[in-house]
Amino acid sequence: MTSLELKKLLIHRIAEINDVSFLNAIKTILDTKTQTKIMSLTQEQRFEIIESKKEIEQGLYIEQLELDKEVGQWLSAR
Repeated sequence: MTSLELKKLLIHRIAEINDVSFLNAIKTILDTKTQTKIMSLTQEQRFEIIESKKEIEQGLYIEQLELDKEVGQWLSAR
């Protein structure tokens, strides 16, 4: 079942429920998943993010699998 199909099914099933306490419980669950959390960043953090994005665009990064491989080789050489 796709995400869209599941959403439609849930909407239909919820529409049939008349139990207010049960609906409030569902609302509580949904509220915990949909609350937008705003992070306050310092100017330095914003600068680091911008610089990191530039480095990624320039290809100056290493993928996790490659890094794991390098660390594994380094550890085995010790």
